[in-house]
Amino acid sequence: MSMPADRDRAARLRVGILGAGPVTQAIHLPTLARLSDDFEVRVVMDVHAPTAETVARRAGATYTTRAEDVFGDPSVDVIVICSPSHFHAAQVIAACRAGVKAILCEKPFAMTAAEANEIAAVSEETGVPIIVGAMHTFDPAWLAAQAEWGALVETSHTIRSSVVIPPNAQFEDLSTDIVGRASSAPVEETGPDAAVRAVTGGIMGLAIHDLPLIRQFLPTFADLDVLRAELAPPWGYVISGTASGKVVHLQATTTESWAPEWTLEIIGDDLSLHVTFTPSYVQGGSAVATLHSSTGSRTFGPFAVSGYDAEWMALARIARGQDTPPPTVELIDDLRFAIALADQSSSHIRSNWKSAA
Repeated sequence: MSMPADRDRAARLRVGILGAGPVTQAIHLPTLARLSDDFEVRVVMDVHAPTAETVARRAGATYTTRAEDVFGDPSVDVIVICSPSHFHAAQVIAACRAGVKAILCEKPFAMTAAEANEIAAVSEETGVPIIVGAMHTFDPAWLAAQAEWGALVETSHTIRSSVVIPPNAQFEDLSTDIVGRASSAPVEETGPDAAVRAVTGGIMGLAIHDLPLIRQFLPTFADLDVLRAELAPPWGYVISGTASGKVVHLQATTTESWAPEWTLEIIGDDLSLHVTFTPSYVQGGSAVATLHSSTGSRTFGPFAVSGYDAEWMALARIARGQDTPPPTVELIDDLRFAIALADQSSSHIRSNWKSAA
């Protein structure tokens, strides 16, 4: 028996969006359109009124330029935070205070460990669950491999993350007609401060997709020791170090050619994992994960469901009380790992620059 339209509409989770930039336009709105049985975009907020109005019209929603209007809207069930990173912590806390059913915050959900601790306290007090938008953690191929890798956490000794991507705009423009994108000539900066900003931005904006996955293989990162950290022109990073007695190597670079590749490798004594993720903004299905051993290989994926779809599907189950949300302490440790990596990398860059001067 089919459900009447008004009952079906009432069953959907109503979404309020903070920030109507490219991530909202090219990632979340297409995903929510595919999941229209579960979600309805109710309101879109952006400080730039023409962008807010245009994006809201595309989604069949109302618009506002005030975040307070979203927090105060009793019809909003879920708030997704896609604003600039330095607003995230305050907006997550305000969303918790608003009493919504769940929050999806783009990474990073805070910029300091102190902010993360405050968020954890408010989330525990209000009972509002938080999901951080690191889509790789929800990717079906990753989760399928995780269920089968056995003792790889204990036996792994080498971890490698490699990202080669074109500039984001190439992906964004393939996804949709972006409105309101900031247009300014690139600023040519040199010196240690510029290098630190670039590498820190790479860690907190790009590597952070994989850092929660990598942290699963590090029983502790208290002994994290970054041995090498460099800016890789024209933009990118090369970072190597150790933690929990394991070697960790991260590298990323941008290329103007269309040859994207995003891989994560976990190598153990008798088993290794190789994962090829789709680049950010690409929503053509899941990653492909392969476990290799002396007795053969097992491959998982690609599945039709992407990490973005899986992320929102998980949020729907959590918001409806069907699943348990991830422990906030895990989100805090993920952030602390990223911050520790950024801080040590920054110190290396400054020290190397001083030595070369």
